[in-house]
Amino acid sequence: MTQPTDIRRVRDRRPRLMDLFSCAGGAAMGYARAGFAVDGCDIAHRPNYPFPYHHGDALAYLAHLIESGRIRRYAFVHASPPCQHGCALTVGTNASQGWGRPHVDLVGATRTLLDRTGLPYVIEQPNGRAKIRKDLTLCGEMFGLGVIRHRNFELGGWTIEQPAHVPHRGRVRGYRHGRFYDGPYVAAYGNGGGKPTVPELQTAMGIGWTDVREELTEAIPPAYTEHIGRAYLATAAPGVAA
Repeated sequence: MTQPTDIRRVRDRRPRLMDLFSCAGGAAMGYARAGFAVDGCDIAHRPNYPFPYHHGDALAYLAHLIESGRIRRYAFVHASPPCQHGCALTVGTNASQGWGRPHVDLVGATRTLLDRTGLPYVIEQPNGRAKIRKDLTLCGEMFGLGVIRHRNFELGGWTIEQPAHVPHRGRVRGYRHGRFYDGPYVAAYGNGGGKPTVPELQTAMGIGWTDVREELTEAIPPAYTEHIGRAYLATAAPGVAA
């Protein structure tokens, strides 16, 4: 007689990825779709995060993983350190709306710890924020999305081919200097001024597991990291790829 499988004994053989500064999981979902098992870490409580996560300081947690040797559980690390440092708009908004303390530049400290892991990694930042190597730049139009949302990625320990930038089909919908412009893209930031509804944001970004506007506006579309994850796994050493 065939015995039922004890699922506790079934080992997840997917390569494991640590998602630092995880927010609500835009990057994480893309990596999961590419074939990774994902764990997250964020200093804010993220009940909408769709995978296991550690609630705490991302850099302190990464240092702990390194010192304890537990980092060896992972094959890859993604980090999206806060990007608001040095941006007058977001600093002013945070101060006026009480969204948190003043932002600091954590990119350098993040890179230092990531280099200590010896693992391949990605650091993600928007255009015009903290300085990283722009080894890869992705745009929503490359994936047929309803946002433009350019993002830059620094790649540690591996490389990927830069896809051709696809010309935009029009403008981002919303007000500019008191005038309303229509277009095929929505603005995935802020509120008011012709900004999209939450359902419109979810559709445009390809994110359906959170309906919190702040989380949606801070996220990157999963299509970006699915592309990155698949590219890495396609070239990874035998035994790493799923």
